[in-house]
Amino acid sequence: MSETVSTNEEKKLPLDGRRAIPPNNSNDEENEVPEMEAFGLIPRGFNPRDYLRVEDIYMFKEPHEINKQEHHTDKYYNPKLIVRRGQPFQIQIYFNRPYRPETDRFWLEYLMGRYPQQNKGTYIPIPVDNVLKPGQWGAKIIHRENNSIRLSIMSSSTCIIGKFRLYVAVLTPFGILRTHRNSATDTYILFNPWCQLDAVYLDDEKEREEYVLNDVGVVFHGNVEDIKSRSWSYGQFEENVLDACLFLMDKAELELSGRGNPIKICRVASAVINSRDDNGVIAGSWNNTYDYGVAPSAWTGSVDILLEYYSSKQPVRYGQCWVFAGVFNTFLRCLGIPARLITNYSSAHDNNANLRLDFFLDGEGKVDTRLTKDSVWNYHCWNEAWMTRPDLPVGFGGWQVVDGTPQETSDGMYRCGPASVQAIKHGHVCFQFDAPFVYAEVNSDIFYTKMEKNGTQVIESIDTTHIGQLIVTKEVGGDGMTDITGEYKFREGSDEERLALETAVMYGVKKQSIQDTAYQPQTDVEMDFQAQKAVLGNDFKVTITFRNKSRNSYTATTYLSGNIVFYTGVTKREFKKHSFSAKLEPSSSSSFDIVIKSSEYMSDLLEQASFHFFVTARINETGKILAVQKATILEIPTLRIKTKGELVAGKEMSVIVEFTNPLKQTLENVTLRLEGPGVLRTIKKQFGRIPMNSTLTWEVKCIPMRPGLRKLIASLNSDALRHVYGELNVQIQKP
Repeated sequence: MSETVSTNEEKKLPLDGRRAIPPNNSNDEENEVPEMEAFGLIPRGFNPRDYLRVEDIYMFKEPHEINKQEHHTDKYYNPKLIVRRGQPFQIQIYFNRPYRPETDRFWLEYLMGRYPQQNKGTYIPIPVDNVLKPGQWGAKIIHRENNSIRLSIMSSSTCIIGKFRLYVAVLTPFGILRTHRNSATDTYILFNPWCQLDAVYLDDEKEREEYVLNDVGVVFHGNVEDIKSRSWSYGQFEENVLDACLFLMDKAELELSGRGNPIKICRVASAVINSRDDNGVIAGSWNNTYDYGVAPSAWTGSVDILLEYYSSKQPVRYGQCWVFAGVFNTFLRCLGIPARLITNYSSAHDNNANLRLDFFLDGEGKVDTRLTKDSVWNYHCWNEAWMTRPDLPVGFGGWQVVDGTPQETSDGMYRCGPASVQAIKHGHVCFQFDAPFVYAEVNSDIFYTKMEKNGTQVIESIDTTHIGQLIVTKEVGGDGMTDITGEYKFREGSDEERLALETAVMYGVKKQSIQDTAYQPQTDVEMDFQAQKAVLGNDFKVTITFRNKSRNSYTATTYLSGNIVFYTGVTKREFKKHSFSAKLEPSSSSSFDIVIKSSEYMSDLLEQASFHFFVTARINETGKILAVQKATILEIPTLRIKTKGELVAGKEMSVIVEFTNPLKQTLENVTLRLEGPGVLRTIKKQFGRIPMNSTLTWEVKCIPMRPGLRKLIASLNSDALRHVYGELNVQIQKP
């Protein structure tokens, strides 16, 4: 009777006329697996207990045992077995009697998802053999003792990534007997950068330790003249983070059969990391109001964001580029894909991808904000993931750009990449995915164009070196910075650079040639602009310097426009206008200082305390215009962190965070966050207000779990002041 019921249920599968079974895109769902699969009618005297029967399976899944040690998965806070593909692991099976190879036959079955199929890699039967072939599924007995056998199991180096269910099947004359469903034997299989046959193989051990196993990183921000850095906790080994990362692939509805391919995983993840068009992980907000959410600058790491999304299934508010990149990096490292976070200083957001950012000037030579649509981000963060690219010609594997920040759509969704860094450098932007967009982010030119009264456009000045001046990432094995500009572009002005540009244009990157337009710049006068380094809340000065290299006397009508901007280069308000006439003597330099008062900028200051200055000067004798723009950032005070008590794993210690308010005003709605992977889970505390010049002290007690070098990261957030960070390296001793 029970059999007929189950076949009726089988018939009720939701068929859509196009496929025999529904899509299999959830790692979480399961199917019922029969414990007795009869071959026909079962004779009356049959007793399953007469045959070989599995009594227990031992998985060697503790962090100190062989599997997690050899597979570099001992850091995951997860009680189940976690191994990497293409590398053998061991399990021990206990039977009800000694195993007799002459007569007994058993095999293993790994299943994933609701509709396991062998040809899709979601149902994997593994017979026991005498030999293991590299990179292919197989199992062999390596030890027999009493009623138990120990197996060495090899997984395929291309198998899908995720959580498999394990069954042991025993053959009897009348049917197959299986172990019952036991979640304790579930096995996670991840990418393996240590395995030469894996698509993500990385051959340098120091790089693997950094790009796969390091759970803390550094985000470089600020601007190219004033580089700032802060730590970010990736936390890819923390409790439930692995499940949250697998859930992202379910959310993106990536077919289980496609989950062995790092190219596909990166592409769908770059869409699901942001909430645009698919209700993904993080909602972006660039407007300085973060009601009903957390300000992007307040996050100290990825764990809170991923776990909140995993439980609520709703986008977490709010993120900006480094938050998208930080969470994306956690996702990639957690699954075993080598990844690093990249910062591109002076990053072009070119709305029509023509390798040219247009800044329009009005009749007087001031920038016209109504007409100017393109923007230069002070910096923009994205990720690189390491993999082979069998879908591209040879030579384009290695680092690939992936970007989870929603900027432009790609194939109808907000996503970007993977795009080969090598292809971007050489201008081969025809190769998928989204290479032209990334090429423009690091290679555009800035055109200053004057709109004449009759509607014609006159190009007054071109800046070919401002965009993509510096591209950096955290150094391997330290907190310093590595300059990787040379991996994205050839030296400015070199023959190779011109050739790469011509190649990119040939492959369809739009570029207007300067020959099409009447452009004769003033070449005998140079203008430079410098801003003094200043602390938030203080006055500072800026200096405009002219060098007249000619034998003529000139006068220059000069305009300075100071704007409070988002780090994306978009203006919130012009807070300073200043114009003056400069007399330029022949063959000499002259400098002019302008003082910026704190009272002029404090009321409207945005969280990253960044300004953007445009300076334009019209040489009255020739009518030509010189133009320069520069971003500058104020110094923001930091948090101080110290510890009290012994720093020993398993013993209580105290962490003390201190902050002194440097502003000439009271800070309202102050929130502190503190976290440290392996030391303490994120803790938040609200403080109502901090009066000017007064100091806040916060003490947190915790019990560190893991010995070794660990990092504590804290952030402070308030209405008037954001992007306040502090960090401390602590050496936790073994008990």
